[in-house]
Amino acid sequence: MNFRRLRSVLLVCLLSSVQAADFKVGLIGLDTSHVTAFTGILNDPNAKDFVPGARVVGAFKGGSPDIESSWSRVEEYTKTLREKHGVTIYDTIEELCRNVDVVMIESVDGRPHLAQLKPVLAARRPVYLDKPVAGSLKDALAVFQLAKEAKVPIFSASSLRFAKNTLAVRDGAIGTVTNAWCGSPAHLEKTHPDLFWYGVHGCESLFTVMGTGCESVKRVTTADGKIEVVGKWKGGRTGTFREVEGYKGRAEGTKGAMDVGAYDGYAPLVAAAVKFFATGVAPVAPEETIEIFAFMEAADESKRRGGAEVSLKEVLAQARGK
Repeated sequence: MNFRRLRSVLLVCLLSSVQAADFKVGLIGLDTSHVTAFTGILNDPNAKDFVPGARVVGAFKGGSPDIESSWSRVEEYTKTLREKHGVTIYDTIEELCRNVDVVMIESVDGRPHLAQLKPVLAARRPVYLDKPVAGSLKDALAVFQLAKEAKVPIFSASSLRFAKNTLAVRDGAIGTVTNAWCGSPAHLEKTHPDLFWYGVHGCESLFTVMGTGCESVKRVTTADGKIEVVGKWKGGRTGTFREVEGYKGRAEGTKGAMDVGAYDGYAPLVAAAVKFFATGVAPVAPEETIEIFAFMEAADESKRRGGAEVSLKEVLAQARGK
């Protein structure tokens, strides 16, 4: 058998072994409903939205003492994971990593994400990092830089990115998108830039249909007190985030228009994460995620300047200390 043939056989065997055994998933941060939802989707074959290929087996509690919506939920979700799904709770992230193949950082608070990521990178475990990537643009940049240096696969995304219509538009269903708006609730948390906490969902939908290339933003407050952020993209395209009830939007392109920005459940995101664990190929490039967070940071800077236009280059340079 020649070398090329041997290599092909070994590759087939490797892929077969990966597909035959579930990835052992470890969760970090049990202060969000995502941990019970994701675990149900992965661990319960009878669930209507069951996703095969991975199983949650371990977790680290985490929790932030200065955010009530974090610390008040940890014990409830821990109990559900332990009693309903048989998940082992570990005292440290290092111990968790020794007992799992891949990691999902779920802490609802973005501020500890960078510190939580470091032992995962040291253990060389592929990572799905739930929104927000971090509590600041500076830390978001550090997250992807450290993962790149460690050569550990990583991605972050909201479940809104994987909605059917939103993905169809990204894939060219209406040609090149010329303008779009996407909206979501935008509950605020004083420890984070305004849109990082919840508006990130609508911003993620917006970038899914618009793609990268946003150059500047202007933020205003509407007559009814809602947030609206208008972004200018290269080539004269325009994308707008709006604070609204629910999840919705509309995209116009060179070949028509479509409603976008809906929420189609968690299963499409979980399926994308399992595929990512199997291939090591991120469904969202770090550059796009960084641009989303620069868009949201620039929106805060625009607010501080009374609605003035702010370039993404400026806030990125500031976050990089340049």
